[in-house]
Amino acid sequence: MKGVMRFGKKGKLSPRYVGPYRILKRIGKVDYELELPADLAAVNPVFHISLLKKCVGDLASIVPLESVALKDSLSYEDVPVEILDR
Repeated sequence: MKGVMRFGKKGKLSPRYVGPYRILKRIGKVDYELELPADLAAVNPVFHISLLKKCVGDLASIVPLESVALKDSLSYEDVPVEILDR
């Protein structure tokens, strides 16, 4: 398709959604301006509300980077926290 910007791969393996990004301000009734990274500078940051998907962030699932101990080979040891089922 001419004029369509692809994010990464083409075809079936291309991502459906890119983000999440923070909303900077509301423009009109149905338009929002997003804070996009520098690699998406060619994309207009204003989107219609129908193109956005709600992102519910779970603060419990965020792992702080300080708690992950990386080795020199950039690998880490996976340590189980608790047994959920047997």
